Amino acid sequence: MKQLLIIRHAKSSLDALTDFDRPLNNRGQMEAAEMAQKLIAENITVDAFISSPALRAISTASYFLEAFQQKGKLLYNQISEAPELYDAELDTFFHVTEKLDDAIQSAALFSHNPGITEFAYKCSAFKQEIVPMPTCGVVGIAVDAASWKDFSAAPKHFLFFYSPKKI
Repeated sequence: MKQLLIIRHAKSSLDALTDFDRPLNNRGQMEAAEMAQKLIAENITVDAFISSPALRAISTASYFLEAFQQKGKLLYNQISEAPELYDAELDTFFHVTEKLDDAIQSAALFSHNPGITEFAYKCSAFKQEIVPMPTCGVVGIAVDAASWKDFSAAPKHFLFFYSPKKI
C-alpha cells in the first residue's frame, strides 16, 4: 500500500515578472506553514517531496519539508524537482508518480492548476469537495500497489481533503 498527497501550491503574488517566478504572498506563506503542521498533527507521514520547479510550488514544498524535517521521519531529506510538473497535463502526473522509487511509501506532489485539480479528481472518489482545488489544498489517497509502477491501474482510495479555509 502506498500513499500519495496531491498538493496545490499556496497563494502566490501576481506581481512577479513571469508566471514561473511568482513567489508566495504573505497569506500563502502562512497557509503553507499551517497546512504542513496540520498534516503532522494528523500523524501523516511523507517520505519524499516532488515539486514543480516554479518558485511558488518549490516554496510551498519547502514549508512542508521544513516541518517534516523537524518531525525527523524522512526517507529523502530534500525536494526533488520534476520540471514536467510545471503546466502539466493529466498524463504527466501519472508518469511522474509511476517513476517514484519503490522505497517511498508516502509521497507528496506539488504542482499547479488546472492539472493538479484534474489529477486529484481522477484519483479520488470524493470529487465534490476538491473541485476546484484551492491553493494549498491537500488530497490524500491510498494506492493498492506494492510498486509505484502500478499506480495508474491500481485501485485508489480517498483518505482526506484539507483546505486552508477549513483547518
